Amino acid sequence: MVPGPGTCYTRSMPSSTAEIVIRVADLSFGVAGQEILRGVTFKVRRGEYVVIVGPNGAGKSTLLRCLVRIHRRVTGTIEVHGRSLADYSQRDLARRIGYVPQAGGEVFPFTVEQFVTMGRYPYLSPFGSLSAEDRRAVHEAMRQTETLAFADRQLDTLSGGERQQVYIAAALAQGADTLLLDEPTTFLDYRHQADVARLLRTANREQGVTVVAVTHDLNHAALEADRVVALREGRVIFEGPPADVMRPEVLEDIYATQLTLFDHPTAGVPIVVPAV
Repeated sequence: MVPGPGTCYTRSMPSSTAEIVIRVADLSFGVAGQEILRGVTFKVRRGEYVVIVGPNGAGKSTLLRCLVRIHRRVTGTIEVHGRSLADYSQRDLARRIGYVPQAGGEVFPFTVEQFVTMGRYPYLSPFGSLSAEDRRAVHEAMRQTETLAFADRQLDTLSGGERQQVYIAAALAQGADTLLLDEPTTFLDYRHQADVARLLRTANREQGVTVVAVTHDLNHAALEADRVVALREGRVIFEGPPADVMRPEVLEDIYATQLTLFDHPTAGVPIVVPAV
C-alpha cells in the first residue's frame, strides 16, 4: 500500500498516556497439543494504528481471533477497556470491537445494504426495527466506503476489492471504537489496496478509530502504523515504531531471510523489497 505519486503526509501520534483499549498479557493458545501463541504481551492505546507482522504460521490471525473470542480456550489475560474479555456479552463486545476477517471466504446471500445493516445488530432488540440512527449509521458507513452505488447488488456479484470495502462498511456501521482487520488487502489489486488504505487511514486519523491490522505487507506497516508488533513462532519478537523495525538486522531476525530497504521517493520512510 504505497501512496500515489507526490503523496506525503504526517500525523499526530497518539499520546503515551491515552487510554489502553486492549491489553494482552502472557497470552497462550494451542490446538491439538500444538502451541500457536506463547506468552504474547502487548497493549493498544486509543487512537493508535497498530500493525501485526510476521512470517507465515507466526500466529498473527490466531491472535486476532483470540481477541474477538473466536478462540476461547486461552490462558493469560485479555482486557478490553480495562475489563476482562470473558466478562463481555457478545453484544457489548461488538459495540467495542469490529472484526473484519480475511477476504476470500464464504460469500453470504445478501445484498450490500442488507449486509452492512447487519452491522447494527448490537443495538437492535430481537423484534425491533431499525431506528433513524441505525439507518443514518448504515448510510454514513456506505458513503465513507463508496459502496452506496452498489447497495442493491448481491455480495457474490462484487469483485474482491468491492467486497472488502463492504466488509469494512459493516464494521464501521457497527459503531465500534476499535477495528481488527485480518489481511485487509490480500488478493487485491493496487487500486483496491489504495482504496482500503485510504478508508482505514480516514477512520483512524479523522474519526479516531483505533486500528489493529494483521498484514504480510511490511510497506503498509512502514507507511501507516504508529507501532508494529512482530510475531515469530507464536512469540512477540519485536514491538516498537516502524522506523525501528525497518532495519535489515531486525527484519532478518523476524523473517530469517535478508531483505533490502530503499527510501520511499515521497513519504521519506524505508520500504522493503526481497534481496536478490
